Amino acid sequence: MMKQSTPNIFRLRFSGSLLITICCLLFSSCQKDSFITSQNAQLSTSVDSLKYDTVFTSIGSITQSFKISNPNNQKLLLSTVKLMAGPASAFKININGSPSDEANNIEIAANDSIYVFVTIHVNPTFNNLPFVVKDSIMISYNGNTRFVQLQAYGQNANFLKSRVIKGDVKWSSPLPYVLLGSLHIESGATLTIDSGCKIYSHADAPVIVDGTLIINGTKEKKVIFSGDRLDADYKSLPASWPGIYFRESSKNNVLTYAIVKNAYQAVVAEKPSVNSNPKLVLHQCIIDNAYDAGLLCVNSSVDADNSLITNCGTNIGLTYGGKYHLTNCTVAAYSTSYITHKKPVLTVTDYATLNGATLSADLNAVFRNCIFWSDNSSVDNEVATDKQGSGAFNVVFDHCLYKAKEDPINCTITEAVKNQDPLFDSVDVAKQLFDFHINNSLAPGIDKGIGGIGFVKDLDDNKRSVGLPDIGCYEKQ
Repeated sequence: MMKQSTPNIFRLRFSGSLLITICCLLFSSCQKDSFITSQNAQLSTSVDSLKYDTVFTSIGSITQSFKISNPNNQKLLLSTVKLMAGPASAFKININGSPSDEANNIEIAANDSIYVFVTIHVNPTFNNLPFVVKDSIMISYNGNTRFVQLQAYGQNANFLKSRVIKGDVKWSSPLPYVLLGSLHIESGATLTIDSGCKIYSHADAPVIVDGTLIINGTKEKKVIFSGDRLDADYKSLPASWPGIYFRESSKNNVLTYAIVKNAYQAVVAEKPSVNSNPKLVLHQCIIDNAYDAGLLCVNSSVDADNSLITNCGTNIGLTYGGKYHLTNCTVAAYSTSYITHKKPVLTVTDYATLNGATLSADLNAVFRNCIFWSDNSSVDNEVATDKQGSGAFNVVFDHCLYKAKEDPINCTITEAVKNQDPLFDSVDVAKQLFDFHINNSLAPGIDKGIGGIGFVKDLDDNKRSVGLPDIGCYEKQ
């Protein structure tokens, strides 16, 4: 009898435990399938506000998003998710996959979330200066109300779609110029851009110069070329627009106090000058953050002085010969979040390869009072020269500071400052902070340049020393 009663008791206990477990599971399931109705129910949003940097009128923004999360163990019913300004709002929203300015009775499963996507399209106004556009998204549930604030800076602009410049044209508008499609300066035409102008190019909008481009920037009012996406995730993105291309017939181009940044190839000059002047003059200019090349020249002619060329895939590439004079320029590269420094900051050759054939041309290049420097990368020689043709190869480095394990070959080198850190003012790669001024009195390039070069002011428009100037684009003050 005892042997039979023991398994019966076990079965009873086991059955009772199983019944309790099943009941708990059923209760839990019922809980999750029912809505929580308490006013104390929790709800969270991944952000309290969404902010957009400058958005040009008539051009939409990037899409931002946030999550509405239900951390409760029961379903939550949102009575309303609503864009407060409704259809008249500059903002447009998509609620859980449905584009609408208002949605009702939205279910969020227990411990789950939904997404709300937000864009903005700003209508033109008569304002020249940026203006603020605001709205908010209301979330209502169980008698509670939450808001996510929306804010954007709108900017009117001159919108140019696939514009061709004929004759002599001047740009001087206080409004930015936004290029939608290429800007083409025809052969024989001249575009003059006054100080303070800002030119923003779409991803498919190169500036093509067959004629002449004159930029009259000043220290206080530089002329800026960049991409047209100014949102936080895009405003520092290299290759956000193609760049400026000076082609075969182009002549007498002079860029003064221009900033060219975030391009694929920032400045490209091809073919020799058609007259005795350089095809391109860069005077107190800045080229920065180009994905492929900062200054790329193919058998062309360029003079540059007191200019800064930094953090590009290849800062300067001079190929297939040509005529070049760079004076008091700083050419430096540090690996960034977007571009890893892998190539010399200066490459000079007298040849190019076309369809498997090597073509060469005479090369004459003078680099005077220039800095060529980089971070502690895998590049051993930041100045690279290569001769393959049988023609002239006259390359001079005169009073330059450069980083190299081996000197560039086939060159004349005078009073070089080799492998000595130029002691730039502030370089913090982690914070993406780059200040290439020279403010340390121990900097090796101070008073190490050669005088009598004809350029009496630096990139900041400060006077250079009466005696020996500093090496680089900035003179220590």
